Amino acid sequence: MHERQTKQQDRHDMSLDADNIYMGHRAALISYSARILGSRDAAEDIVQEAYLRFVPDMPPTETARQGLAYLYRIVRNLSLDMVKRRKIEQRAQSDDPPFWIVPRASDTPEQTTMFCDEVRIAQQVLASLPEDIRIAVEMHRHGGQTLDAVAKHLGVSVATAHRHVRTAMVKIAVALDRKNA
Repeated sequence: MHERQTKQQDRHDMSLDADNIYMGHRAALISYSARILGSRDAAEDIVQEAYLRFVPDMPPTETARQGLAYLYRIVRNLSLDMVKRRKIEQRAQSDDPPFWIVPRASDTPEQTTMFCDEVRIAQQVLASLPEDIRIAVEMHRHGGQTLDAVAKHLGVSVATAHRHVRTAMVKIAVALDRKNA
């Protein structure tokens, strides 16, 4: 029974230590997060979330200094996660949908045939390219991947990934020009 009371007292003391660390540095934590996020309101939410994660995770053996460093690390990680999430959301909102999703006015049969011919020519050119160039174009132009992501996937430099995409696009444009000439 005494051991159980001791554990409860230790948890209570640890909670008080965590509360003291949090309350003593709350304003500085908010300022730290606000510099990362650019929003004081969002920073306050992050600091509150960090506190909720900090209290149950703080080992009883940690000193106040270690606890404060841990709390700053939680705030930083949560803030950076929010920045990443915002970027992903902005990218998803700002990207135009692919042309084939957007409703188009009805084309004449001739326009439809010309468009299908152009798509077929582009497919033939892509099929004739080396696999790494084809993958680079498909990832970048069709998949919306950055050149950095393409380069990492192919194990080449960003400049090489850019050169692959540019080479393919030029070959497609030349083939389409020949068809329209």
